[in-house]
Amino acid sequence: MGILEKIAEIEREIARTQKNKATEYHLGLLKAKLAKYRSQLLEPSKKGEKGEGFDVLKSGDARVALIGFPSVGKSTMLSTLTKTESEAANYEFTTLTCIPGVIEYQGANIQLLDLPGIIEGAAQGKGRGRQVIAVARTADLVLMMLDATKPNVHRELLERELESVGIRLNKRKPNIYFKQKKGGGLSFNATCSLTRCNEKMVQTILHSFKIFNAEVLFREDCTEDEFIDVVTANRVYLPCLYVYNKIDQISIEEVDRLARQPNSIVVSCNMKLNLDYMMEALWEALQLIRVYTKKPGAPPDFDDGLILRKGVSVEHVCHAIHRTLAAQFKYALVWGTSTKYSPQRVGIAHVMADEDVIQVVKK
Repeated sequence: MGILEKIAEIEREIARTQKNKATEYHLGLLKAKLAKYRSQLLEPSKKGEKGEGFDVLKSGDARVALIGFPSVGKSTMLSTLTKTESEAANYEFTTLTCIPGVIEYQGANIQLLDLPGIIEGAAQGKGRGRQVIAVARTADLVLMMLDATKPNVHRELLERELESVGIRLNKRKPNIYFKQKKGGGLSFNATCSLTRCNEKMVQTILHSFKIFNAEVLFREDCTEDEFIDVVTANRVYLPCLYVYNKIDQISIEEVDRLARQPNSIVVSCNMKLNLDYMMEALWEALQLIRVYTKKPGAPPDFDDGLILRKGVSVEHVCHAIHRTLAAQFKYALVWGTSTKYSPQRVGIAHVMADEDVIQVVKK
């Protein structure tokens, strides 16, 4: 029996098992086995050949994966936002490999990957799905293209496919400390009251992974699924924007309903509607900021800013300018919203904000 058959068998058993107190540990065991088999499915085989066109070198300040079902307008989106021409046509599976493009926005170069259409069963390898999903795991953000004229079943199917290969959309990592040990059995603690998981469940899950000595600390009330995610340690937590295309073909009431959903944006690629707002939302979701540098006695260089992530310190800025600058750092003068007054003399741990200006003084 192959891995795919084992996964299908476990999924069938989970579906037919009633959820109650008596079966919760059995279900926990099944979920752990399922996670283990899916992890094996993700590991590339030694003799497997690489998929042509899927190995795209990461470049630019951020990477965005454009995924969706066939014929939702991904190629049109890529051609509209970037200088790359991706073949667009009215038939499905026009794009057969991964096509990269670069969006130039507010001084940043954002790499946009047009991935082939995902179909149901992609996680099991249908329609080159596993290669598509492997590229999506390396992105900083997932842009999920959906057809506004079709029911929301596409979104649920895509989420399920990505969930099954360890991509968690718009979720944060569970606050659980887990460390495998060489001896001493299981040490289990929690800093809050647990209602969805307990020590026996944790022990059952760990035994299925053949782990008998470990230290576990729950810092929040998590489910057994979230604990399995922590144990497998190959999950990717990515922000996701749901982009509903073809809004020119539906009623204004339906557009309003879709636009009010969380993390959702409504656009029309053909008529170039609302693409500027989508770029603003993309910038916010990627948490990018611009920092400008200034030489003593000269005006700031607003033409060539540094593109960094929200929450970076002066030390990160120094590394971005030159790798030896942090070692020679004495202090910095900062103008902008991260300071109480301008210019403010700051240390290496000062956190920068968007559009700040910095002047570094060396020892």
